[in-house]
Amino acid sequence: MKIQRYVFLHILAVTTTAFQSTTNFGIGSTSRLSLRKASEDERQPMVELKKNLQSLSVACLVAISASTALPHPVDAAGYGSLTEEQKFVAEAWRTVDSAYLDRTFNGQDWFQLRETYVKKKYKNLAEAQDAVNEMISKLGDKYTRYLSPAKYQSMVDSATGTLAGVGVEIATDKDGKVMVSDVEPGSPAQKAGLLPNDLFIEGDGFKFDKSSTPDDVALKLRGPVGSRVGVTISRNGETKDFIITREPIKVTSVRSYVGKGNVGVIRIKSFSGTTEELVKEKVEELKKKGVKEIVFDLRSNPGGLLPGGVNTAGLFLEANKPVVFVVSNKGIVDAQETFTDGLDLETPIVILVDHNTASAAEVFTAALKENGRAKVVGEQTFGKGIIQTVRELSDKNGGVAVTIARYETPKHNDINK
Repeated sequence: MKIQRYVFLHILAVTTTAFQSTTNFGIGSTSRLSLRKASEDERQPMVELKKNLQSLSVACLVAISASTALPHPVDAAGYGSLTEEQKFVAEAWRTVDSAYLDRTFNGQDWFQLRETYVKKKYKNLAEAQDAVNEMISKLGDKYTRYLSPAKYQSMVDSATGTLAGVGVEIATDKDGKVMVSDVEPGSPAQKAGLLPNDLFIEGDGFKFDKSSTPDDVALKLRGPVGSRVGVTISRNGETKDFIITREPIKVTSVRSYVGKGNVGVIRIKSFSGTTEELVKEKVEELKKKGVKEIVFDLRSNPGGLLPGGVNTAGLFLEANKPVVFVVSNKGIVDAQETFTDGLDLETPIVILVDHNTASAAEVFTAALKENGRAKVVGEQTFGKGIIQTVRELSDKNGGVAVTIARYETPKHNDINK
């Protein structure tokens, strides 16, 4: 499905409030824009946004198939007589300042924060890294964060396919505890005996607590091909230990089967550049088996690549239907809509979601729901409607993930909670 884009100027002064709808899709409302083709003057800023979108980092799975273009390091030269640690802090500040979506910086005096943290005297780089974490945390955005050298390199290796894992999908339960949400068939994790709903207690010698995130667990489970990792989980109140050998993981992102009542079920674990074609194949297979209704299971789908969600939604929409709006920090809106009729415009569709359905998965869900093409059932979704880029810092000092844009649904609801 080809998607065409329009560009708009957008006023970012609209306040959005998340709410839970009758279909449990967690979204908020904003003002509506009128469609018009972009002028030449407006297209140039959009080129910059598209370049940023190409560097989108999508992480949270132990093994996720994604290709990410990582920008060159920001040059830290020209800071005069600052120490190396102070230069590091100043560079991190400038990296965030140049691209961050919320130009109010969460109501903080962002320039005063620079003065405060850059002028501090640091005994070593570790102290400066702590200061950067503290400074960025004041933005109140958990997705804009400092990445230590180890975490940054792990992200790069994962994106370029040079890192191995154990083959589990990681999410959080309703209590915020990190858990196994799915196990890849034939993976080291399945062979070892890990099961969905197992709660992570420890990984590679590191104990997890209430503050631990899926990212933290994934970092410990990934590593060189052939290396071994110790994993401790809790299952029904019982603690179990596993020693698992890491292997390259090929994620089966799309599966299908025929359920009760001759209903076709398509499970999408994450969206990538191949999802559209895979879903197309599964739909055609299911229709040959005589299914009269399709259920898309997007539970624990953390998103993935935005184009994957947009193009897959286009398979089920008529031409000239809005799919998503992407709003940059400069107030430019990239309006993406269908260009031709999709593959299937008639088969009834139900989308099953839960509290871990996020990002591109929410874009797909909203596109079909708000165009009247699908019903949504399940829980309120996660509410991640923002885009991050990852910028490397100089001297191999890690990197910074920065929120650079946000999504709006076809009816201009803000997905982000």
